[in-house]
Amino acid sequence: MIKLKNILKEGNDIITFEQFASKRLEGATKISNDAKEKGGPAILTHYHFVVKLPYYENASKGNFNVDESKALLDSKSKEFCDKIYNMDLSEIEFQKLVGEIEVLGELLLHKK
Repeated sequence: MIKLKNILKEGNDIITFEQFASKRLEGATKISNDAKEKGGPAILTHYHFVVKLPYYENASKGNFNVDESKALLDSKSKEFCDKIYNMDLSEIEFQKLVGEIEVLGELLLHKK
């Protein structure tokens, strides 16, 4: 049974939360792979997107827990703020943290 709150409308197509996550997984995988292949400065894009893949994969399989995701978003956001304020992170770590914060926020917003 699909709950109405788990249905999203994209254009004229109605998709479930899991289908949405699956589509995002496909896109993030392509971007991550293309950036890794390109190399150079694009490697930062790879790191930004590759951290999103497990979140999208879990959500696409119906394994998305709102309370756990909110707690993780809070933790990652605090970690990011502490590290950026103290300039205590590399460019790669910056991209990873921002990617995680972004995917968690996106999934939470779409799940509500």
